[in-house]
Amino acid sequence: METLVRKFDVEMEEIYQLAKQECHYSARRYLAMLRRRGGLETAQRLLHSKKISQGYITLRDADRLDLTVETLVLKPEYSELFTNEEKQIASNRLKMYKQSK
Repeated sequence: METLVRKFDVEMEEIYQLAKQECHYSARRYLAMLRRRGGLETAQRLLHSKKISQGYITLRDADRLDLTVETLVLKPEYSELFTNEEKQIASNRLKMYKQSK
């Protein structure tokens, strides 16, 4: 499980780097949270937040929902890291924001 969490941490940082390079979006608060709390806790906090982050909106507007935490959470290899509720939140958010663009 520890190895899976470390792999998730790496991918969380990779989506930050890709968003910065490909969308010119520097999510400094996300990166600070990621470094302070790690990928798993950061993802859980973002999922349970009632407010959708500006970063999420920025990525949606750039047609890059593939670079969101929600997309990463739903990858089959990370299924055991998240509750069914968390996976449902991620799925619902992706569906809702794809439609609202």
